[in-house]
Amino acid sequence: MEDIQFSANLLGSELTFTTTWGLFSPERIDDGSALLLTYLGDIPQDANVLDLGCGYGALGIPIAKQLPQGHVTMVDTNFVAVEYANKNIQLNNLSNAEALLSNGLQHLPKDETYDLIVSNLPAKIGRELTQRFLDDAKARLNPGGRVVVVVVKGLKDFIKRSFKDTFGDYKKLKQGPTHAVFQNRV
Repeated sequence: MEDIQFSANLLGSELTFTTTWGLFSPERIDDGSALLLTYLGDIPQDANVLDLGCGYGALGIPIAKQLPQGHVTMVDTNFVAVEYANKNIQLNNLSNAEALLSNGLQHLPKDETYDLIVSNLPAKIGRELTQRFLDDAKARLNPGGRVVVVVVKGLKDFIKRSFKDTFGDYKKLKQGPTHAVFQNRV
């Protein structure tokens, strides 16, 4: 099976991605990721960022490109996704990013904390996994840190409740035609 390659202008940088069939949205940046990146807002230049469920790096790669003094850790449970995220790190000449195989934050150092955690949450993530993700994110955010997620429109009420349960509140950054972007700050 041959690799798929495409380019996209994200966060003001022209980036190239190599993907393969079997990965989410292998031929272009999906609408949800594009929406999250558009409404992400400012990130401190030295931020430590986590991209949870990174796929081939649709979120983590453009964020790393924006933060030459920062660091982006991308994790996924799918070894093929991690392989392609690492390929895309090299392809885009990034020295401040890494992609690791991990079930959520399970295989990351327990003392590692983040200024920003981003995720394009899967449509079929489920209540238990969502709650675990949000609890882990809250525990690993630095003071003033943010978690920013994008979900398909059908999950927006569920995510609102989950954010309220975990953080006490939520902020909707943008409601698009098919996706919604939410954030919370600790």
